[in-house]
Order: sequence, then structure tokens, then C-alpha cells
Amino acid sequence: MFPYWLLFSIFAAGSLEYRRRGGVGSQAAPLLVVAGLVTALMIGLRYRVGGDWYSYEATYFDYGYRKLGAVLLLSDPGYGVVNWLGRRLGFEVWFANLVCGTIFSWGLVKFARRQPNPWLAILIAVPYLIIVVAMGYTRQAVAIGLILAGLSVVDRTSILRFSGYILVAATFHKSAIIMLPLVALAATQQRIVTVGLLVVLAAIIYYLFVQSSVDRLLTGYVEAGYSSQGAGVRVAMNLPPAILFLLFANRFSLSKQQKKLWTNFSLAAFAALWFLIFTASSTAVDRVALYLIPLQIFVLSRLPEAFPGRSGANGQIIFAIIAYSALIQFVWLNYAVHAPYWLPYQLFSFTG
Repeated sequence: MFPYWLLFSIFAAGSLEYRRRGGVGSQAAPLLVVAGLVTALMIGLRYRVGGDWYSYEATYFDYGYRKLGAVLLLSDPGYGVVNWLGRRLGFEVWFANLVCGTIFSWGLVKFARRQPNPWLAILIAVPYLIIVVAMGYTRQAVAIGLILAGLSVVDRTSILRFSGYILVAATFHKSAIIMLPLVALAATQQRIVTVGLLVVLAAIIYYLFVQSSVDRLLTGYVEAGYSSQGAGVRVAMNLPPAILFLLFANRFSLSKQQKKLWTNFSLAAFAALWFLIFTASSTAVDRVALYLIPLQIFVLSRLPEAFPGRSGANGQIIFAIIAYSALIQFVWLNYAVHAPYWLPYQLFSFTG
């Protein structure tokens, strides 16, 4: 467990130091990039870590024996190309994991840098988004990383440009397309035109990337009624930040578009709970709800500024968030049913 707690400690210390310095300092950004690289290396160079490790490993070797055209047709194209390229270059599965881990970490750092305390934002992601998702659900982690990158600029650029991030994310995991409605409904200018164009774009993405997988998705998740143990807990984790945002949205100093965007995320968190209760497959809801994790990062990392102390960011809230995140990590590593697949953490050996 030590490597996981070491990663947690890096960002916990960074959160406190960033607050102590008042968010200034020429070394803050470079150090955050270094910490992001450490995260990417830890994700990418893991060995036999994650519940789907052997499935991903088999996929990696399988793609190496196929033609590129066949790979593009049989798999999520982006992930397929990464695997195919790695095998053709003579590398092992660490290559795909490292590329995917780097993309994910880039998106996470890019999003975190738009928050008042970037270190705190990433700390909130460590217990579940980084350790469980990025080290377990490789394809979906890349999609989430790209979505985070898009969310970091959605208030500074057009929502249509954000859809480009969704397009690339869908080449790694088709379910990323579900993010388009949440963002499209947040449009504040030329809303009818924007929504109309996004509907067309969504239809194109669906036709190119999703249609062929719908039957498999329905059979695998919904009709079979697969259940994810702990899905209720993970879906419920989105509810506290959703409630806080809906109650205190005016304290977050957001633009009209940002406020609409995160209101949509908050309402979607409650919708996920509803679907979890009234649908047969908790696995389907669980995997879709992973795309709502940015809500946790956004709201919780901004609480110290939303409820400031006498001299800026509220230090007590920062300590509370660190303690809350540590509790989540402790409980998951020690009591989660599937935690043994992540323990012990091992690095890939290049010596054979």
C-alpha cells in the first residue's frame, strides 16, 4: 500500500504548501507538472495491478497480430491504435498503459490548474479516480482525462470545440458521448444553433463509434443485469458535492455558462442514483457515473475559497478534505472486495 499512500502524501503536502504560499511562487507550476509525470509513470508502469489486468494484456498481444484496418474495426479506434503501435514497435503492455496514463494525467493536471488549489484538486482524485479508475479501467480513464481537458477550457472557448475532446475520447471509450448533452445544455450563446449542431455531431459519433457496440453493451451490462459491488457507494460519492453546489452555487464565483454546466453535473448525479435504484444493472450505471467524478474535484477543491477564512482560503476545510480523501483511500484499500487486485503495487520489470 505504501506507493499509493506516497502518491497521496505528495499531493496532500502540495495542497498545504500551496495554501501557505497563497497560491503564488514560480516553482508551483513546474512542481505540479513533475507530480503529474510521477502519476503518469505510476499508472503506466504498474505490473499486474487492476481487476482487468489480464484482459487488457491479452488484448494488447492480440492486436499486435492484426492488421491496422482490422484493429480500427474491432475496437475503440484510439485504444486499438495505441496497442497496435506498441506491439509493432516490439514493446510490451506497459507501452499502452504508459501512453494512456500520460493522456489521463495530462487531462487531470490541465483541469486541476484551472482550480484555486491545483494540488488539492488532484488529491481529491487520488483515492478513486487515479488508483481505481486509471489503474483499472484503462480505456475509460483516457476518455475521462480527455473530458477533463475539455472541461478546463469550456468556459474560454466554444462548446463546439469542446465536442472535439469528446470525439477523441469516444475513440477510447464510446460511452464518452454521454457528456455531450450535459455540456450542450450549458450553452448561453446561440443555444439553439449549438444544440442543433451537437445533435448532428452526436449522431455522427454514434454511427461511427457506438452503433456496433450497442447490442454488446445491452447484453453485457443491462440484459444480463451485471452488478458492480460497491456501485451504490461510488454513485453516492457524487451526491455531497452535488448538494453543496446546488445549495451554494453563488459562492463559487462562476460565469453563467460554468454555473449551468456544473448544475447539469449535479442534477446528473441525482439521476444516476435514480437509475441505480430502478434499473437491473448497477454496472452500467456505475461506469456511466464515472464521468461525473469531475464534479467531486471541482466542487470540493473550491470549498476553501467558497467559504474563506480570515486570510483567504479556509485552512480547516483543506484539512477536512484531506482527511475525507484519506478515509476514502483507507477504506477502499483495506475493505473493498476487489482491492486485492490492486495489492501489492508492483512496477513493470524490464529485465525479464
